[in-house]
Amino acid sequence: MPDLLPTVPDATGHFGPFGGMFVPETLMTPLQDLAVAYDEARKDPNFQAELDDLLHNYVGRPTPLYFAERWTENLGGAKIYLKREDLLHTGAHKINNALGQILLAKRIGKTRIIAETGAGQHGVATATVCARFGMECVVYMGAVDMERQALNVARMRLMGAKVVPVTAGQATLKEAVNEAMRDWVASVDDTHYILGSALGSHPFPMMVRDFHRVIGVEARQQILEKEGRLPDLLVACVGGGSNAMGLFHPFLNDSSVRMIGVEAGGDGIIPERHAARFQGGKLGVLQGTKTWLLANDDGQIELTHSVSAGLDYAAIGPEHAYLQSIGRVEYTYATDNEALAAFKALATTEGILPALESAHAMAYIEKIAPLLPKSDIIIANLSGRGDKDVEQASKYLL
Repeated sequence: MPDLLPTVPDATGHFGPFGGMFVPETLMTPLQDLAVAYDEARKDPNFQAELDDLLHNYVGRPTPLYFAERWTENLGGAKIYLKREDLLHTGAHKINNALGQILLAKRIGKTRIIAETGAGQHGVATATVCARFGMECVVYMGAVDMERQALNVARMRLMGAKVVPVTAGQATLKEAVNEAMRDWVASVDDTHYILGSALGSHPFPMMVRDFHRVIGVEARQQILEKEGRLPDLLVACVGGGSNAMGLFHPFLNDSSVRMIGVEAGGDGIIPERHAARFQGGKLGVLQGTKTWLLANDDGQIELTHSVSAGLDYAAIGPEHAYLQSIGRVEYTYATDNEALAAFKALATTEGILPALESAHAMAYIEKIAPLLPKSDIIIANLSGRGDKDVEQASKYLL
C-alpha cells in the first residue's frame, strides 16, 4: 500500500492527479493567502486550544461510539458500532468544519461569511457559528432543496442568516456552489467562504478534511477502549465526502482496516437519475478541482438525483478520487429505496432516526453485516440526525 502520511496533498493542492486550483484569476491570490494562513493556524497551539475548547463545550465533543446491539442481533453478523455525529450541536458533523473555518476567518480579519448548502445542515452550522461570533452570514441554497429542507431554512433564518434561493439549472447543490463562488469573486476583501465539504479548490479539501479528522481520531481511541483492537470495516456515506474523510483519514495507514464509501444510487444507475460518481463517471474539472464527476460525452455536467439533498452532487472530493485510484478505499452505492428502508430499520430497531445521507451508509451495512463473521467489527459514521428528513421520508414510509 502506498505511503499515505498526512503530507498529501502536495504544495499545489494535488492528491496524485486530482485536486489543484481551477478558479478565476481573481481568487488565486486569496486562495494562496488562505493556504498560508491555514498552515500557520494549524501549527499555532493557541488556535488549536480555542478550537478544542469550543468543540467540547459548545459543540459537544467527543461524540459517543455506540454499539447498536439490537440492529446487530437482527442482522446476525458483524458487530455494528455507530459514531454518533448526529448528537452534536446542530445535528450533524458539519459543525466541526464550520467552527474551524470561522476561527480562521476571524484570525485573518474577515467580517462576512458566505456558504452553500444542500441538505441544509452545513447552512445551519454556518449560521450557528456566525451567530456565535457576530458575523454577517449569507447562505446560498437551491430552491428545490429549500422546499425539501424547509425546517433547516427556518433554523438558518432564526439565527440571523440570509438564505438566498438559487433557481438556475437543477436548483440544487451544484448551482448553490456556483452562486456562492460568484459572490466570493465580488466580495473577497471582507468575505470568507466556508465551503461545506471536502471539495473545491485547494486548500479547501485539505482544510475540511483536517477539521473533521476528529471523528476518526475519537473513533480510533474509543474502539480500542471498547474492543481492544481496530475495526475490520469503516463505512460512511459520500457526497462531497467530508464525513467519510473525517472517519477514514486517521486509519489510512492501517492496512487491516477496510473502508467503504457509499454514494447515492438514486433510482438506479441510469443517466441523470443518480449521483454515484464512480458508476459511469469520468475525470473532469468542476468548481475549482479536478476529480471524478458525472458528465456526458460532450463534457457537460449531467443532472443528478438523490432522495438525499446532501448527496445530490455531480462531483466527489479529490482525495476520495485519489484513494479510489490507488485502491485504498472502495466505493459502492445505495439506491433511494435502500436508503429509505435502512432509515426505517434503524428507527425501529435502535430508536435512532438517521439523516437520509447517513441512511445510505446504513443501507450498505444492512447488506454486508449478515455476510461477515460475528467476530468482525464495523464502525459506521452516523453523520447526521434525520429530524430534517422526517416529512420527506414519511411520504414513502408511512
